[in-house]
Amino acid sequence: MAAADTCGAGTLSSRSVASEAGQGGTSSFQRKSKASGGPGGGPRLLSIAGTRPSVRNGQLLVSTGLPALDQLLGGGLAVGTLLLIEEDKYNIYSPLLFKYFMAEGIINGHTLLVASAKENPANILQELPAPLLDDNSKKELEDVHSAKTPEPDVNMKIAWRYQLQPKMEVGPVSSSRFGHYYDVSKRIPQELLQSSKWHGFFLPEHISPDLKGESCFLSCGYMRLLEFIQKSIYAEGFDGANPQKKQKNILRIGIQNLGSPLWGDDICCKENCDNNHRLTKFLYILRGLLRSSLSACIITMPAHLVQNKSITTRVRNLSDTVVGLESFIGSERETNPLYKDYHGLIHVRKIPRLNNLTCDESDVKDLAFKLKRKLFTIERLHLPPDLSDTVGRSSKQDLAASTARLGAGCSSMAEGKKHLDF
Repeated sequence: MAAADTCGAGTLSSRSVASEAGQGGTSSFQRKSKASGGPGGGPRLLSIAGTRPSVRNGQLLVSTGLPALDQLLGGGLAVGTLLLIEEDKYNIYSPLLFKYFMAEGIINGHTLLVASAKENPANILQELPAPLLDDNSKKELEDVHSAKTPEPDVNMKIAWRYQLQPKMEVGPVSSSRFGHYYDVSKRIPQELLQSSKWHGFFLPEHISPDLKGESCFLSCGYMRLLEFIQKSIYAEGFDGANPQKKQKNILRIGIQNLGSPLWGDDICCKENCDNNHRLTKFLYILRGLLRSSLSACIITMPAHLVQNKSITTRVRNLSDTVVGLESFIGSERETNPLYKDYHGLIHVRKIPRLNNLTCDESDVKDLAFKLKRKLFTIERLHLPPDLSDTVGRSSKQDLAASTARLGAGCSSMAEGKKHLDF
């Protein structure tokens, strides 16, 4: 009885509070202010050109420059992650993926950081492919690089009830466009390169010839590269630590031929080298820099040259996304009619699991790529029509012959009966 009285008192008190709130002209439900963020009071996603949130986990994504590869990776490459490209045997096709990634950054106005031990970064940028744009895309691209907001037409008349509505903040015009196609037979226009912002790291320029000393766990080349990346992230505010330098942009980092002897590493020359943990420790520190900044990184590595396969396994574990290219050049598959329409196979070895327990892994396992005159395409590997037709005809002929022989034997056993009951 006491419990019922208490419950009744609680109900009465809540009703009285509701009635007092109604008499006062206020409601217990209040509208969220603008400072509360997005729906539910959560943090609002950044609106950056060339990015979009993942439909699965809300992670901010950037395009790899190849829409087919974006689809295989679950929509794109997540900001703050590392994409490892295992180079093909003769390093013909892996530089294309590297250049697609860099060219996509220039089209969207992202900041680039290109590191190489073989070729000057300025020469690499000169060889980027030209985008395939229609008239509307060309206009959007001009608006992004000019960075001019169109002034409203004062003389334009609109309905009176819309005049008091708050004006929406206009973002980049190309933010709705995610991923572009490129023509590998043409080079990117010079005006786009001149209007872009990029940093170059050429290893011979950062190491003096008489420098022979090494750090305790990193080669001198890896150490200088980490210092250069860290300086670029912190100085331009990609980490978000300094509100005055806080960037609303993406830093795209590209490193070519990492782990090769050009970087001072000997994992491609010896199976049991003395410092076989230098590359893995470099990747461990690099991932820490990526996780705390608005940046995405692509690395190409000659995995087929690494003598100790345990090092390859550790490098894959330290990478967020791993894609391997297998070229048909110099192999038996080059003359095999089954693969006559393709130039190699592509292996998606690892896809990240970000903010969830599962990943957007594609059901298609057999993937092939081919380089046309203008485009690099990724397709599902299937039998050619003429080969499958030949196999079908031969199997039908064999089946008809075996049926005829079986029918003759059964008719002799059945003593002339045309139909047999089983």
